[in-house]
Formats: sequence, structure tokens, C-alpha cells
Amino acid sequence: MQGGIVIQTAEVIGALAAYFLPAIVADRRKRLDVLLIALFNACLGWTVVGWLIALYWAFQPNPPADVADEVKSKRRLLSLSTFSKGLAERVQARAAKRDRARN
Repeated sequence: MQGGIVIQTAEVIGALAAYFLPAIVADRRKRLDVLLIALFNACLGWTVVGWLIALYWAFQPNPPADVADEVKSKRRLLSLSTFSKGLAERVQARAAKRDRARN
């Protein structure tokens, strides 16, 4: 009887470890969003697709720490580029208009 309880306990622990494998992998890989992956895994891991998504997510590299700053700087560069291009087009259009008025 004792052996049966030990085997059942080992089976339960093994099943839980397999179920939470994505969260365990995320923790071992020092993912910054390990809690989010664990919650996703706990809620949707019972579906095969949810478990596979969580496992795939756990193996992804950590995003850069300053993503928000990087997005802001890229937007700023893009807006400056757009502004400069529009300004250059306006200057050229005015110069062409002035040249036509002189002729």
C-alpha cells in the first residue's frame, strides 16, 4: 500500500512538472516575464495549443530592457525625416514657383 501512494505521488509530481514545463523553462532561462508565462500556462496550458504557445514563448529571448525608449527614438527619427522631406519639397516647390514667375 505504501508503494502505491509513493508511485501515485511521483506520477502527480511528474504530471505537474510536464504541465508547467513552459514556466519552468522560462524561469531557468531568466525570462523577465516569467510570471506572465506561468499564468498563461496555468490558464491555457490544458489546451495543447496553449501549452505549445507558452513553451515557444518561454524559449524566446528577453526583449531589450529599453524597448519603450527605442520606439520613442525611432518615432522621433521617423517624424524628423518626414518633416525634413516635406520641408525640402516645399522649398523646391516655392523655388520652382518663383522661377516660373520670373520667366
